[in-house]
Amino acid sequence: MSILDIRVLGDPILRQATTPVRAMTEELHRLVADMFDTMHHARGIGLAAPQVGRTERLAIVEVDDERFVMINPEIIERSGRAKGEEGCLSIPDIYADVERPETVTVRALDEHMTPYEIEASELLARCIQHEIDHLDGKLFLDYLSVLKRTAALAKWKLEQGKYPGYIRRVALETPEDRGEHEHPEEEL
Repeated sequence: MSILDIRVLGDPILRQATTPVRAMTEELHRLVADMFDTMHHARGIGLAAPQVGRTERLAIVEVDDERFVMINPEIIERSGRAKGEEGCLSIPDIYADVERPETVTVRALDEHMTPYEIEASELLARCIQHEIDHLDGKLFLDYLSVLKRTAALAKWKLEQGKYPGYIRRVALETPEDRGEHEHPEEEL
């Protein structure tokens, strides 16, 4: 298992749509394991392939000890509306309230290419939607009003110098480098 570099805002791969996975290979099994290691090390609860520089339609989520590998996921049903704070491993230290459907039903394949459906609500639904957005080249900032997005991007402009080449080298970060996490929620 390895800790992968995370691509940050400004890297074009974060705005590209992904390509469907046709078959699970040994390389993709390793990628899934490495993505879980990376997500845990970075203190996140979700991670999508573009965030680690890959173009496959693949994301992982782990909320309240529920762990999901989502290959070729699609949201097939949405209901309700809920606002909640979001952050992103690809936009460190930037947080904003985002309104999303409160409950979603998702159809995906697991790491064995077995189809499944899950109905999710609350934080799990938010995290799944956030990661599927990554697979479509969309970021949580896209949901903000012009004023809030402008403020978030101004704050990011002050932070982005920490990430030369749009790369967040998580493996090199120590708890002292990260400082205390300001928000009790983990980053998506």
